[in-house]
Amino acid sequence: MQELFQMTDNGIYIPDADVYIDPWKPVKKCIITHGHSDHARLGNGSYLCHHLTKPILRYRLSPDINCSSVEFGEKVIINGLQFSLHPAAHIPGSAQIRIEKNGQVLVVSGDYKTENDGLSGAFELIKCNTFISESTFGLPIFKWKPQQEIFDEINGWWKNNIAQNKTSVLIGYALGKAQRIIKNVDTGLGKIFLHGAVYTMNETLRKAGLPLPYYEKIIPEMPPSEFKNALIVAPSGAIGTPWLKRFTPYSIGYCSGWMQVRGNKRREAIDRGFVLSDHADWEQLNSVIQATEAEKVYLTHGYTATGVKWLRENGIDAYELETAFTGESSIVDTEQITEQ
Repeated sequence: MQELFQMTDNGIYIPDADVYIDPWKPVKKCIITHGHSDHARLGNGSYLCHHLTKPILRYRLSPDINCSSVEFGEKVIINGLQFSLHPAAHIPGSAQIRIEKNGQVLVVSGDYKTENDGLSGAFELIKCNTFISESTFGLPIFKWKPQQEIFDEINGWWKNNIAQNKTSVLIGYALGKAQRIIKNVDTGLGKIFLHGAVYTMNETLRKAGLPLPYYEKIIPEMPPSEFKNALIVAPSGAIGTPWLKRFTPYSIGYCSGWMQVRGNKRREAIDRGFVLSDHADWEQLNSVIQATEAEKVYLTHGYTATGVKWLRENGIDAYELETAFTGESSIVDTEQITEQ
């Protein structure tokens, strides 16, 4: 059975439709799974994405891009192939791409997680012949706790900081992680203030209809007393900068799946690490792959060799797909992982 896709120097290509999925370099036509920079880049002739991803692309890339959007499940025919986007639950607007021709179905997952975070929707399992899956956290050491347990830990840390008269500074990606934090922390503990990069992204999503709790943008004129009992949400680029001094004394927490690995908290010079990831863990990846009933599986983004070996040992026809990117930024080295 001939595959519906090819790997090229530009990434995943659907030749019969002359369209790319999340291309690495500028192409004529592309479909974008979500708005993170390792999946969406400037320079393409036309873009197709989910309705919620469209304003993200126009904000992050350019307001002048040629971008069309569809709702989840809406069918689009391109050169006789049927395309549709389905919830990936990775971040708001994130989608899996389903492609069908003559009864053969290919699904390109993009990035995904299986737990509903209360903001990004529920992951949709799609039966298919061929499944291209991410593998960012494709090692057995990565196993996530339920989200509520993590936010109980975050709320406890915040309460403890209040008791010690410290400002709580919580680090997470400006797109996806920051909104998940704001949506799920206990807003009864204090006000939420946002770094400018997070605030601008929040406003982009809020104007597109994403429901978010009340928050305020941090401006230079704010006195230190304004931040008493507050939670500050900021991107990782804020760590080690003079911007943080206004919150002294403060405690820094970092939200990432990489906090699962010993030593990352120390290496990032933070006080507390929270294992909160917007990707599927090892068990979730394998569960999804098996449930798709795909006859052939391709792994990309992350620890693909380990995943492919495991899948083959369990009777699944699996292969690695080389990619120009590795998914969520890693602050862990392979040597350290293999020691655990």
